[in-house]
Amino acid sequence: MSLTELSAFDIAKAASSASRHLATLSEENRNDALTALHNALLTNKAAILEANARDLQAATRSVENGILSQSALKRLDLSRPGKYDDMLQGILSVKNLRDPIGNVSKRTLLDEGLTLEKVACPIGVLLIIFEARPEVIANIAALSIKSGNAAILKGGKESTESFVTIANVISEAISNTRVPQSSVQLVRTRAAVSDLLAQDSLIDLVIPRGSNELVRFVKENTKIPVLGHADGLCSAYIHSDADPKIAVKVVVDSKTDYPAACNSLETLLIHQDTLKSVLPSVAEALIAKGVTLRCDAPSKAALLEYLSPSQSNMLQDASEADYVTEFLDLTLAVKTIPPDSPLSDVEMAIAHINSHSSKHTDVIVTDSENIANIFMKGVDSAGVFWNASTRFADGMRYGFGTEVGISTNKIHSRGPVGLDGLTIYKYLVRGSGHGAGDYFDGEGGKSYKHQDLQIL
Repeated sequence: MSLTELSAFDIAKAASSASRHLATLSEENRNDALTALHNALLTNKAAILEANARDLQAATRSVENGILSQSALKRLDLSRPGKYDDMLQGILSVKNLRDPIGNVSKRTLLDEGLTLEKVACPIGVLLIIFEARPEVIANIAALSIKSGNAAILKGGKESTESFVTIANVISEAISNTRVPQSSVQLVRTRAAVSDLLAQDSLIDLVIPRGSNELVRFVKENTKIPVLGHADGLCSAYIHSDADPKIAVKVVVDSKTDYPAACNSLETLLIHQDTLKSVLPSVAEALIAKGVTLRCDAPSKAALLEYLSPSQSNMLQDASEADYVTEFLDLTLAVKTIPPDSPLSDVEMAIAHINSHSSKHTDVIVTDSENIANIFMKGVDSAGVFWNASTRFADGMRYGFGTEVGISTNKIHSRGPVGLDGLTIYKYLVRGSGHGAGDYFDGEGGKSYKHQDLQIL
């Protein structure tokens, strides 16, 4: 649906009206819209990939001119093996998830004939601003419809051709369902964003997906609550008792499975006792995948004793800035955790992560459940893993179907934001002429029962 002729107020008002209608639709109605959306994207795959190819051509020139990063180019490419199919499967996975609306999480008997329920309901109107990833349009459209929210979407200029083509497909698909067409509105112009950010009386939540600069701009220019994350500064700590095979598997997968993703590994913390036992195997496996290691002095010295001259060429000296850098490429910062401190070694690793990370996802590799529990309780991130790759921090891998983004916030929703993260709750009270003034201490006053009831 083209909205270039509408004002930000009109767009937001239409979305607000659609959200109220969406909240009353049955799950069957919403699922029918997802089926239509999936089928339309499947039918129009060739046209969408052709549009994406035009975006890729322009983006390649931008990379050559130093305007766009190589990682952004990778995220833009819908033709990567499995990516389009994953987008389609994500829609079906969302469709098959339990309806998030109407779930009762608490029931209380306030008094005879007077009950309280805490019930999940849609947030309302979402404004999602994203960069590079054209599949985000389909992901968010599916999640929004299933969760009963209206969505206003604005894509990055680098994905304009893909964005417009997918937008037209989505608009046509839902126009033949019970879901209002204005439930998913697609904004093409950058100028509209600032005006939309001012619609705090109509838009309930902003979700920025993209660079640190984008997230900062959104937070500084709106009164609407913002759910999002900036950098994905993910770390892995290899403890002194780590199994070398597990360390190699977890670290290599975290770094090289998809380096351009926000859940890829950027910093490797090494316990001093593993410099000669575990680190060489990990380093060799990373270097074999083309990873450059930016090492502190102890880790570099240890590796130079083990690596061949050609492998040693992949070592660089680390600066302090490297430990707060999201490389999004085959570069990894390495730092040694020394035991000569008032803190224990695991506490030092925790302290480093909490002071350097972006609170996204962090990992410990250890054989000790006790050490793992200390780490998992102490690290203040949305995801904290034990002997598992950071790449598991993903809505689809968590079983959420897909996600609108990963939140590093500490309110409402944290980590991959799927259906549950797009709902809030309301309190429903059912009575039969009860009055609050009837409840008081003393003669003639009634008392509350406040009894927990079974959730049906």
